[in-house]
Amino acid sequence: MRFLLDAEQREFARSLDALLASADVPAAIRSWAAGDHKPGRVLRDRLAEAGLFALAVPREHDGYGPLPLELAVAFEVLGRHAVPGPLVETVAAAALIDRLGDGGLAAERLPPVASGASELSLCVTALGPYALDADAAGAVLVVDGDVLRLAAGAGPVQPSADPARRLARPVGGTVLARGPAVTGAAGYAAEVAALLTAAQALGVGRTLLARTVAYVQQRTQFGTAIGSFQAVKHRLADTLLALEFAEPLVHGAALTLAAGDGGAGGEIAAAKAAAGEAAYGAARTALQLHGAVGYTDELDLSLWLRKARPLRDAWGTPAACRARVLAG
Repeated sequence: MRFLLDAEQREFARSLDALLASADVPAAIRSWAAGDHKPGRVLRDRLAEAGLFALAVPREHDGYGPLPLELAVAFEVLGRHAVPGPLVETVAAAALIDRLGDGGLAAERLPPVASGASELSLCVTALGPYALDADAAGAVLVVDGDVLRLAAGAGPVQPSADPARRLARPVGGTVLARGPAVTGAAGYAAEVAALLTAAQALGVGRTLLARTVAYVQQRTQFGTAIGSFQAVKHRLADTLLALEFAEPLVHGAALTLAAGDGGAGGEIAAAKAAAGEAAYGAARTALQLHGAVGYTDELDLSLWLRKARPLRDAWGTPAACRARVLAG
């Protein structure tokens, strides 16, 4: 098993990090939560130019992939910066279309995904009735049992723990395919979504930890920085260990998925459970060590705090993931 990223993968991650660091992502998140998608779409277009979505699309449809490990590396960076939008769902929908084996549908839908011209959302009703950012996506695919349809619209946006995760029920639509092929393709797409959500959660946890470490070096009690207190050090060390443990699980699951031997489901479930719990633990640590200021909406930290729990539960709750692991 290869545990270290190669030079090209590390450079790709650095380039995405630099791209997002130069943008005002917190402002885009707040605009997205308010229903203004323009700043978020500007970010998405820049990510598409960097080749992000092409990693999910086969070469015969103008992509570079599918490349699960490179996608996992990229989505960890997206989590670090809390980029809004149905990014995971776009990649998962592309995976579903590719795996379905419908040449006409793939030729129609995949090249615009690779170029960034099309943003998709995906709802698998067996996992939940809502689609993420259905009001922003160019198209919403819905899998209901063995039926795949293109939604005609979506209901009102529902309240969410993370205001930037705008959830709505898809309604109506046109049937695109039905049968066992849909069920198999949907299962694969859900695995891709779980893997990339785990990577996102890992990135969220990394940022929460980094911001908390910086804060405890500045905040003082009894004339000394609270970061020097043994209890604080232990809490931060536990958070770091959880994140460090989750990272190789995410990368290992991506490699198994890329190998295509059909054994990735359990590994993805383990990675999702570990990364989701690590991110949620980082959020709890950040909130406690920031004290009362951690509860304020004005603090950018809140944008990451609010993502940790929804990402932990999206595309597979910890309980569901553990059950998958135990089932082998």
